[in-house]
Amino acid sequence: MASSHAAPPRWRRGEGPRALLWLSPWLIGFVVFLAYPLISTVYYAFTNYDLFTLEWVGMANWEYIFQDEMTWNAAKNTLWLVVFMVPATVVFSLVVAQVLTRVKAGAGILRTIFYLPSLVPMAAGTIAFVFLLNPSTGPVNTVLSWVGISGPDWFGDPTWSKPSLTLLSLWSCGQLAVIFLAALLDVPKHLYEAASIDGAGAWRQFRSITLPTIAPVLMFSFVTNIIYSLQYFTQAMIASRVASGSTDSAGSTFTPGYPEQSLLTLPQVLFHDGFRDSKMGLASVLAIILFVISMVFTVILLRQFRRAEEGA
Repeated sequence: MASSHAAPPRWRRGEGPRALLWLSPWLIGFVVFLAYPLISTVYYAFTNYDLFTLEWVGMANWEYIFQDEMTWNAAKNTLWLVVFMVPATVVFSLVVAQVLTRVKAGAGILRTIFYLPSLVPMAAGTIAFVFLLNPSTGPVNTVLSWVGISGPDWFGDPTWSKPSLTLLSLWSCGQLAVIFLAALLDVPKHLYEAASIDGAGAWRQFRSITLPTIAPVLMFSFVTNIIYSLQYFTQAMIASRVASGSTDSAGSTFTPGYPEQSLLTLPQVLFHDGFRDSKMGLASVLAIILFVISMVFTVILLRQFRRAEEGA
């Protein structure tokens, strides 16, 4: 009796080079823009490299990084952004999207208003936000003073500097809110109708229907925002420089991460080590550390997501 399974196709002579030819654009891009930078970064992490001279130093760069007080302060600030700013941004974006799904009149105008801040360039938006939160001339503290509240020194006080960056993140969350809005509108309406008939309230419907349905979008949002917060550079750098009123030029008294290194992040330390001090070995170590941390957070979140799906 003949087998019902078809024989696997044979590899024809000459198809290998032809396949490599069609794959060559991707292969060249992979080698030039991914493989080579990764391998060279690992190599430079064990050298003293200043773009002109190269000297093998072994584990000296790693020992310096793990003993450097500035690096530890930057790591604490970056961890704060991951633990507090990321959940706040995701939850606030989800709330905004949920509200927009309930609005009937003027829904298009409201969506445009919430999305517009995400179109503002990072540098311009950060400078504007520092101006709004200026303790003496900013309109925010001025309005607070009208109701008898003495506003804080937002970007000049180490206690309030990172929460101020979180407010900036909430203000520009329109892009994430649009993603959540699309996910919420894609939830089948008949599930809500059936739940209403069974007597489920709004919170029960949200917890039992909405969250499980949009869980993949939530996971995507958390992973991408964690990676983004680990690469947080532009807003923190500009806010600290504008708030301090100084620059990083020769003879300047500017301290990275002003005030008191509370806005210093790991990408800023990487930038200063690699591009200001030309210590590419130290910058390579920080790049590897950030890559490993990003992978660890991603793996943990994916495992938790799979466990939640299996237990559902």
